[in-house]
Amino acid sequence: MKVLFMCTANSCRSILSEALFNHLAPSEHQAVSSGSFPRGEVLPRTLVTLREAGIATEGLSSKGNDAFVDCPPDIVITVCDKAAGEACPVYFGPALKAHWGLADPSDASGSEAEISAAFHATLAKIEARCRAFLALPLADMNRNELQQALNEIGQA
Repeated sequence: MKVLFMCTANSCRSILSEALFNHLAPSEHQAVSSGSFPRGEVLPRTLVTLREAGIATEGLSSKGNDAFVDCPPDIVITVCDKAAGEACPVYFGPALKAHWGLADPSDASGSEAEISAAFHATLAKIEARCRAFLALPLADMNRNELQQALNEIGQA
């Protein structure tokens, strides 16, 4: 199963999601990420946060939708924050689609500790959602059941 995490810039939330999912998932599952308007670089704080959590960062890059054109995803999860007025990217294709909105920790301000805490809180939320996803009895679920479960995970 291939999961695509999408956000606008593909420099923070979708990168955190890709890396954490791949860190937790068995080898038959793989995550990639992309952005509708990729920044072209991963935010340094994103990489620091992943390393502090013991998650590999090799190969992570900010990329657009052409990154997976030869291997379309089975599931697409947007992680932008509609509540903040961000325009979520749209994926056209047969993949299941879910929205797991996350506030952008790169918008955090304050002390270094407060900014770091915002990144780690976002990573913790992603971890909880990825663990819930990976705990699903995927082999026993039909498409509609999986869609409902993905939507519920995004609400948590």
